[in-house]
Amino acid sequence: MTRWLQSGRRRDLCVLLYDAEGLRGQSLKTRLESHYDGHFDSKSFYGALDWLIQQGFVEKRTEGIHEVYALTEAGERRVEEHFEWMREKVGEDHSPK
Repeated sequence: MTRWLQSGRRRDLCVLLYDAEGLRGQSLKTRLESHYDGHFDSKSFYGALDWLIQQGFVEKRTEGIHEVYALTEAGERRVEEHFEWMREKVGEDHSPK
């Protein structure tokens, strides 16, 4: 397992970016906050994004005055691998424990 999967916030950022061609930072932050039903400190949020960029899972580009974030091929692979792992685990037994 790669380290990015050990962080729910980083994993969920990648999931939100998976079906998008790119999202502005504030839009991505708003979607993540909506998912968690809470507020994230901007420094912490952008720190998670910076880590994903440094590891090669997310790319950042400038469009006008906005920073736009998108998954790289490596990021897409990690999301797909995690999805398959979850599907295998959930598919094993649907009954409550």
